[in-house]
Amino acid sequence: MTKRTLLLLALAAVIILFVALPRLSPESTLVSAPQVVTIRETAAPSEQAPSGPHSMRLAARKAMPSVVNVYSLKQIARRNPYLGGRLFGSPDDAGQGVSLGSGVVISAEGYVLTNNHVVDGADEIAVAFRSGETAEARVVGVDPETDLAVLRVAATGLTAITLADPGSIEVGDPVLAIGNPFGVGQTVTKGIVSATGRNRLGINTFENFIQTDAAINPGNSGGALVDGSGNLIGINTAIFSESGGSQGIGFAIPLTIARQVMEQIIKTGKVERGWLGISTRDDAQATGKNSEAGLVIVGVLRGGPADAGGIRPGDTLLALDGKPISDSLDLINRISAVKPGNATQVTVLRNGREERLSVRVGTRPVPQRKAQ
Repeated sequence: MTKRTLLLLALAAVIILFVALPRLSPESTLVSAPQVVTIRETAAPSEQAPSGPHSMRLAARKAMPSVVNVYSLKQIARRNPYLGGRLFGSPDDAGQGVSLGSGVVISAEGYVLTNNHVVDGADEIAVAFRSGETAEARVVGVDPETDLAVLRVAATGLTAITLADPGSIEVGDPVLAIGNPFGVGQTVTKGIVSATGRNRLGINTFENFIQTDAAINPGNSGGALVDGSGNLIGINTAIFSESGGSQGIGFAIPLTIARQVMEQIIKTGKVERGWLGISTRDDAQATGKNSEAGLVIVGVLRGGPADAGGIRPGDTLLALDGKPISDSLDLINRISAVKPGNATQVTVLRNGREERLSVRVGTRPVPQRKAQ
């Protein structure tokens, strides 16, 4: 046998051996043992555990079926081409514009929680589920002061979201924001709880927002903010942005507020809050100097609850039910939590003397809608 024949036989053996070896992916070329590489390529993804230490696959899978797209149809006038602004639908023709938002199924009986601004003024409302099915929705009730609304759809087989323990939320916890940004379809973004108890932002009357850096964009309104286990902790509602897109500062209405509002609406169709009928100013602001805690009462509505209870302009409001009032926001929140018709003990400073008055709390008036 010649050297050329031996060389050809050796080359043929190498080719056969190469064909018989398993193919390696770029990820597996660093693994020396071929059998390990084969196992890694052929093993099916685990259904019981995340694929890595930071995966939130199971949380997303749990929550996504409960998040829906909300389509509201509104009659819009012809747009002035010389005016700025962004409208949904045709910019030139009068007709119906489609406003895209999100919602969360909170009950298998068909209740959906969303933002009031998503459905405000809508002529018709429809809900689209992740399966692609759609259903007409009716408004059960709205609460503009927290920007929440409850819808109901006539559908069966709904997957209701699981509610988290509100006391379990802390800064640094991982979260997912689920919604329909820009109408592209259901989308999940990841972040953390950046802060809790955010208020005085001027977004709603009653504010206690969860702040997150999970990307929230137009269309995410009314969608779910869930924890690392896929449980609902808030309703995405607003972003802080100079461009209109996500800049890492988003706000969600916490479950503590959302649940109170939703339960009242489902039970009675509306939200009732306590009200005194007074206007106040911080004592230090009114006197121009540092003084004791309290709010100076600068106005009392004639015939209102405070007037009937003996509160007068010029009184300094010191406490409710024996607990000091820190500022006007504290007063609004605490009075609003009192059931209308119940009495509360109000401590005022009048002519240098403290007086305790029993005031029967009235019902907070529904805010007037702004002209469109």
